[in-house]
This record gives sequence, structure tokens and C-alpha cells, in this order.
Amino acid sequence: MTSGRKGEREIVSTRESATQPIDWIRAQQPAMLALLGDIVSIDSGSSNKPGIDAVGAVIRRFLESEGIAVEILPQPMHGDCLRALVPGETEATDVGRNILLMGHRDTVYPDGEVARRPFQVANGIATGPGVADMKAGLVMNCFVLAAFARFGGAPGPLVGLFTGDEEIGSPEGRLVIEAEARQARVVFNSEPGRLSGNVVSGRKGGVFSAMRITGKAAHSGGNFAEGISAIEELARKIQAIHALTDLARGITLNVGLVSGGQSVNTVAPWAEGQIDLRYVERADRDAVMAQLAAIVARSDVPGTRAELEIKGEFLPLTETEAAKRLFEIYRQAASASGFATNGEFAGGCADSGFTAALGVPTICAVGPVGGKAHSPEEFLRIESLVPRAEALLRTILDLPAGEV
Repeated sequence: MTSGRKGEREIVSTRESATQPIDWIRAQQPAMLALLGDIVSIDSGSSNKPGIDAVGAVIRRFLESEGIAVEILPQPMHGDCLRALVPGETEATDVGRNILLMGHRDTVYPDGEVARRPFQVANGIATGPGVADMKAGLVMNCFVLAAFARFGGAPGPLVGLFTGDEEIGSPEGRLVIEAEARQARVVFNSEPGRLSGNVVSGRKGGVFSAMRITGKAAHSGGNFAEGISAIEELARKIQAIHALTDLARGITLNVGLVSGGQSVNTVAPWAEGQIDLRYVERADRDAVMAQLAAIVARSDVPGTRAELEIKGEFLPLTETEAAKRLFEIYRQAASASGFATNGEFAGGCADSGFTAALGVPTICAVGPVGGKAHSPEEFLRIESLVPRAEALLRTILDLPAGEV
């Protein structure tokens, strides 16, 4: 039997090691809410490295208090990555290959959002910036790791990876994620569960890019003909870019941010548009990017010049046969934990696409259930915290000894 003290455990029988962590995690909702409140109460937008690292410090303190080793992987521009390790039982280890639990600490919200919308709990709902996307998933991963650290029973080493730049395409985190995935047998990404209770079995890929156009300034009244309007060129390019959308194939292009110009009475010497491309099939990515590059390269307004820069990118999450088998294990674990679930396709992107692209069986959105992400109405259903954690814990316990 375990002593119940943090950081201390002894290996128990197989039966006990399967029931003890489940019994323990069922009693952890108050502690989970407390940790969630601590990390939601820190501004951690993607450009706020100190805030993201402050969230990491809270997570690290919790994990280390449970006797879990945590490694900091410094990142120069964005939040550092944290890598937590819980060794598996040597007799059950799958040749040392890891079971990877992932999550990101950054949010989409600006500094000051916590003061404007502090963490609150009322009528079974928690609110606050990032409460569902995806700080509740981080808390869930922490407690699943803690359960195995306390009671053992993991059929292989468990790695908790906490990154800091997913909301902007993981420009630094991607390399860390891919390196970790190459050592993994399965991956669980704890993005928020769907309101239906479903997980995500497939996602679109995405490319986030910016085009910058250079023209020539001139007085719009006195020397209009001497000017070359970058804004006019941007407007024409936007029309051509949006025309590449093919809804039947799941391809969408959206110029979602524009800027430019010097003053209202000056022919615009520069303009910029930021482009969001989403696609389903990997081959479509290259074809559309080639078309996009051709649009950027040509000048509809003579004398303008333009350049295209990729700012961030996600790969699609494609469900393989091994991933389907992993989902079936999860589905049965969810049923034993008190809820039904199916896999569904999502148009949004996530880090799970990077791991799936490497051939690692991956399930996304196994985190607690929430909605209205990226908006002031974002919320989390508190009642889902423990069942979703239990389902993940059961899935890990039920992993087969060999390949999924």
C-alpha cells in the first residue's frame, strides 16, 4: 500500500495499482480547481514570455511537490518548454518508449485580461482567460502524472510536455514536440474536449503567413500620378487569394489582418496582409502555397513589389489505423469513467498534427470539456475535470504491451 505522502510510493499489486490511482483522482476536484485558478490568474498571451514562464513555474512546483522530475528546455523568444518524467514499471515498460501527454501554456489574450475577467466559479462553470483552451488540460495532465507517480502502474515511461507557443503555430515548440514524439509510442493532446463529450480524431493543417507590399508615397492631391499605391495592390491580391478557397475540398484562405499606409492624404507606400490557410490533405498545402506565391509575386499595380513570409504552420491530424485502435481503448475507458465519446473532425489546428505526421498514434482534445475558446465567453464545465482525467488514466493503464 502507498503511504499517501507526496513523492513516496512503493509498487503495489497489479489490481491495487489499477484501482488506487483511480480512487485518488476521483477525490481531486477541489485540488484541480485550485491549481486551475492559480494558472488562469496569470496573463500568458503568446507574446508574454514572462507570463508563460510564470505559469510554468506554478506547474513545476506542483509536479516537483509530487516527486516528479521536471526539466526546463529554454526557448529564446517564447515560453520555455517543461518536460516532466514519471518512470514506468520496469516489468511493463514497452522497450522504454514513452507515453506522451501534451499541452500548451500560452493563450490568445492580451496582457490585462486577467484583471478584466478574473477566474471565477459559479453554477458548475469556471470562466477566465484560457480556462478551457487549454489550462484545464494542463491541470488534468498534472494530476494524471501525479497519480502514476504516487501509485505506479504506468506501462511505460510517462512524459508530460508543457509548451509555450501553440497559439501562434509553435515556431519554437515544434522542434521540441517532434523530438519528443520520436521517442513516444502514443500521444494524448489535452486540448479541450468537445461540448458533445467527443475527442478530436482529425484536424486540418494550417499555414499562417504575411505578405508585405512596397509602393511609392506621393501627395494624393498634388502629385497623385507619381504615387504607387501598396494598398490598392493589397486589395487586388486579397481578392485573388480568397478566390483560392475550395470549401468542397476543405481549403480555406482568409486575409484576417491588414495594415498599411502613411496618411489619408498620401498614396500608400506600404501595406501588409496576414493570411490564414487551412487544408485537409497534405498535398493540397503545397499546391495552394504555390498558387499563393504566384499571386504575391505578380504586380497588378505596376511598380509595386511584394514578399511572402511564413510565420507559423501546423500539420493536419490524420487518423491512422493505429490511432483508431488507440481511440477504441480510450472510448472504453471513457465509458468506464461515466461518459460516452466519439471521434470528430475539427477545422482548427493543434500541436497533435506534428506528432501524427511522424506516425505516432495520437488523440487530441482529451482535456476537460469547455467552449467559446478565444472569446470573452470562454468557459469550462467543472463536472468534466475528474471524469476526463479518469478516462485518460484508464486508457494509459489499458495500453497493450506491444504496439497499439
